[in-house]
Amino acid sequence: MKTADIEPFFATLQAANPQPASELEYSSVFELLAAVLLSAQATDVGVNKATRRLFPVAHTPQQILALGYDGLCDYIRTIGLYRNKARHLLQTCQILVERHGGRVPTTREELEALPGVGRKTANVVLNVAFGEATMAVDTHIFRVGNRTGLAPGKTPLAVEQQLVRRVPQRYAVDAHHWLILHGRYVCVARKPRCWECAVARWCDFQPKTPAPRA
Repeated sequence: MKTADIEPFFATLQAANPQPASELEYSSVFELLAAVLLSAQATDVGVNKATRRLFPVAHTPQQILALGYDGLCDYIRTIGLYRNKARHLLQTCQILVERHGGRVPTTREELEALPGVGRKTANVVLNVAFGEATMAVDTHIFRVGNRTGLAPGKTPLAVEQQLVRRVPQRYAVDAHHWLILHGRYVCVARKPRCWECAVARWCDFQPKTPAPRA
């Protein structure tokens, strides 16, 4: 994607969705952290289904710890890899209580030190909870970055670095939301919906996918 095309690309996404937000459901920074930790290799829909049962009962680190491993598993067993995620979430809650007074830390280093919290999860928390202009590269953003030519890279980190370098500052805080949603609903993996894409004119992908015949 040409540098000159990046501005209209994001201006168009912004006009269509001025206030993008995560599709994960949460009501506190801790709930956000827990939901993102649980969402690895799972859908937001699936995570929300589980946390709608979990969070009314346990929505703090202390309450999650009180559930114990088996109790927590009962609430999240519909999520893929739930056993490992339960262990990681319990370990994270223990650290939050022991080292951070039960609060979610605000730095990348402290977040990435939590079990089950990698760079992508830390970027989501830093962006959504604390308003930092981070780029949380999931499979959708990785695909969109490469397919459009906006941020080509062979690894998620390479795509992230390209996005940080190329996305205009005025769009930086919301950019990863727009790209995730675009990849989830329009620039989908198997057959991108180019015929209904508002930013297709600035995208490098060729040939554009035609609309299915009626």
